[in-house]
Amino acid sequence: MATLNNKVKAFIVQGLATYMTPSEVVEAVNQEFDGLKVTRQQVSNYDPSKAAAVNLSQKWKDLFKKFRDDFNNDIQAIPIANKAYRLNMLDRMARDAEKSKNRPLAASLLEQAAKDVGEVYTNKQKVDNTSSDGSMSTKPTVIRLVAPKVDENGRAIK
Repeated sequence: MATLNNKVKAFIVQGLATYMTPSEVVEAVNQEFDGLKVTRQQVSNYDPSKAAAVNLSQKWKDLFKKFRDDFNNDIQAIPIANKAYRLNMLDRMARDAEKSKNRPLAASLLEQAAKDVGEVYTNKQKVDNTSSDGSMSTKPTVIRLVAPKVDENGRAIK
């Protein structure tokens, strides 16, 4: 087992806190630190949610919590969570599919882009409360739909 300095340990904790698997962290450590060899078991020792990290110091537990909270709260830092990024990527893919004469793929990519623009993948509905005489507010109301709870047989739970 390789002896790890604090920089490597922090890198491992950050990877695990951002939901990387131990195998992915091992590969990332190998690439980032010029071939440093660590094992999955060694990496697992830095995940406070695992039993292997029972002896992990509070310093690393706190760092893990900080990275996890930051990661969960900053979803816009993930490019694919941004609609413009997704549409740009779909545009490139559709152009490539069209160049290679893969028309079914191009059509499905166009459909996916149209759904993304039309907010098909969201659970929002906009309601216009404007009356014909203008007496009602023109401010739209947003309604969020919530799926009903169902049991294992698909029946609604009350």
